[in-house]
Amino acid sequence: MIAGLKGKIEQNSMGEIELDVHGVIYGIHTSLLTSLDLKVGDEVKFFITEIIREDAYLLFGFLKKEEQKIFERLIKINGVGPKVAMAILSTYSPQAFASIVEQKNISALQKVSGIGAKGASKIMVDLAGFFDFSSMQSDLAQKAKDEAILALEGLGFKKSEIQNALKGIESEEVAVLIKTALKNLQNI
Repeated sequence: MIAGLKGKIEQNSMGEIELDVHGVIYGIHTSLLTSLDLKVGDEVKFFITEIIREDAYLLFGFLKKEEQKIFERLIKINGVGPKVAMAILSTYSPQAFASIVEQKNISALQKVSGIGAKGASKIMVDLAGFFDFSSMQSDLAQKAKDEAILALEGLGFKKSEIQNALKGIESEEVAVLIKTALKNLQNI
């Protein structure tokens, strides 16, 4: 079983990557969002999900473990194959998809190619309780805080000052964090 591959991108054909791993080139299916993030020559590590059929040996690659978990959960749903699962991940980021499931937004899920009203309803029912939204929201808040720190450092503030200014501020919006931190920095 292949759990992951680390190598250099030889070719990026939007949804299919050719990855050179020490002279062996693997064809890996990816979401369009992943393909857009990668360029030929990039060194990357993929988490791999293998699907072996009578007529095919397929590798699906993910840059994030959470994206792989969603894919593997989706393909367990009756009527959802790898093609539809990749279409979902090509349309929505893992956080956006989790939000759609949490809000039970069937119309948003129907925007994905290959999913109708019946399929969207089935996916919603099967994924109920699958996502841990508290950890996803803390990840979003941490990413926003990291971006705010970089922006404030770019304005010339010291990291220690920035961290003091951001203490106790919880938000997933970078602009809110920066605005509040600037107010706090004026008072220091």
